Amino acid sequence: MVFNTGTALLDAVVLSVVAQETEGTYGYKITQDVRKIMEVSESTLYPVLRRLQKDAFLETYDMEYAGRNRRYYKLTSNGMIKLDEYRKSWIDYKHTIDEILLGTKSQNED
Repeated sequence: MVFNTGTALLDAVVLSVVAQETEGTYGYKITQDVRKIMEVSESTLYPVLRRLQKDAFLETYDMEYAGRNRRYYKLTSNGMIKLDEYRKSWIDYKHTIDEILLGTKSQNED
C-alpha cells in the first residue's frame, strides 16, 4: 500500500499514537500527540476515531475523570494487525521517497 492520501497516513498515525498506551488514551490527548507531527483539528480527528472504531481497529470505554465521563480508545487485535500493515507500507514508501529525494538506493538493489 502506498500512502497516496492523507486518510491512510492519518489512520496510521492515530493507530500508532493509541498503541503507545496499553490501557488506552482519550481523544484530546490523541489530538495533541498527532499535532506533534501533523496539523489536525478535533473536528477532523473525532470522525477518524469513530471510523476506526466502526472498522474494529479501536475499542472504547468510558471512565470518570474530574466528575465527567472521559472516553478512552484502545487498539484491538485487528487494529494492531492494521498498524503493522501501515508500518510495513511506510518503510517501503520511505525507501522510495529516499531514493528520489536523497538519491539513495536500497541495499537490496546493489
